[in-house]
Amino acid sequence: MNTIETLLTQIAQSHLGIQSLETRNSDSLDFHDVAVWSLREALAAAYKAGAEQGAPTHKAAKARRAGKQRTSSK
Repeated sequence: MNTIETLLTQIAQSHLGIQSLETRNSDSLDFHDVAVWSLREALAAAYKAGAEQGAPTHKAAKARRAGKQRTSSK
């Protein structure tokens, strides 16, 4: 399982009570009733995780752009 799949599975388990995101070809295992507040918490956790993983990349790109601007203005 890759990092994203692992993270999504952990979010599903902790916020939605869903043990696996794998298709198991069983209605009772593949379909779930979920409260909207639990879904909101799971979506917020996924958004936060994505923002945290993307933040260093965004900061690095911003630093590179700033460095290029200083170099080109010389």
